[in-house]
Amino acid sequence: MTFENRQSQFLASTKRWHFDVLVADDFVLTELAGVVDVLMIANRVSVRPLFEWTYRSLTGGFVRSRTGALVETKPLPDRPDADYLFVLGNSNPDNPALAVGSKLSRYTHRDAQVFLLSEAASRYISEHGDKHAALTTHWENTTLQRERHVAFRSGATLAAQDGQIATCAGMEATVDILLALIGRHVSAAIRNTVADILLHERIRDFSTQQPFSGTRGTQTGDSELDECIELMSANIEEPLPINEIVRVLEISNRSLERKFRMYLDTTPNTYYRELRLAKANNLLMNTTMSVREIGLACGFGSGFSGLYKTFFGITPLAMRKQRRQARI
Repeated sequence: MTFENRQSQFLASTKRWHFDVLVADDFVLTELAGVVDVLMIANRVSVRPLFEWTYRSLTGGFVRSRTGALVETKPLPDRPDADYLFVLGNSNPDNPALAVGSKLSRYTHRDAQVFLLSEAASRYISEHGDKHAALTTHWENTTLQRERHVAFRSGATLAAQDGQIATCAGMEATVDILLALIGRHVSAAIRNTVADILLHERIRDFSTQQPFSGTRGTQTGDSELDECIELMSANIEEPLPINEIVRVLEISNRSLERKFRMYLDTTPNTYYRELRLAKANNLLMNTTMSVREIGLACGFGSGFSGLYKTFFGITPLAMRKQRRQARI
């Protein structure tokens, strides 16, 4: 997909992707932040509210995390309209509110995708798990169940998708799951910029083994592609020609093109341009640099304002004005 086609598709999209986040007393605050912080930052980087969310519980009202944080929730709907449901893990693995397996069909029957985190995944596996299905949970839950002599089978990956239901390790890996999901709706450059803002050094895919196993994956699934992205990220103000990048990597132009197509569904030039635009947008919203200075700092010698408007649908000056008004 060319840059022009990609940005046209981006501007044409008016859909907002809705997430229901189901919590129960003693929920894991780390996992809540892993969901909503990624969505919030993605909206900021995308310059439009592509993602929205609603806090849910079985009966509604205030729900308290084990650390004392309160979240005001709405009841779980009978006819949900969310695109995704996240069921958070819990500091109390025996909390009866985790037994939501019978309620998941409300979402799957309406084509939503369900993500069960840590203890929620553990409960689902023990109550509804198919020994032939791909399933996983946090390694601590597997250990606990085995100590209790409960029949329990799961893998050790960060997440496992089985149709419309995904079981997940949860905890900090929740950020990886969300980055993977927003990557379905935004460009790879915008997704990686969200990860950079979170200081999330490496985006792990679903098949990555949990850290206790001692294995280490790559950010994209390909080490040479990882190195290419690192080179691009380190050379924003004075972009490297693609021919120079492939010379450093000691691979061919065609090989690099193939890697970008395979792993990121884009081209090297398009990715690099969008990465620089994402950086420019960050500077626009968080510094007092002039638009011209921002353009130069991100490798756009001329035509920056027009390119920014073409991609984001608004001029840099108008975007900065909106940002300032929102802070008043």
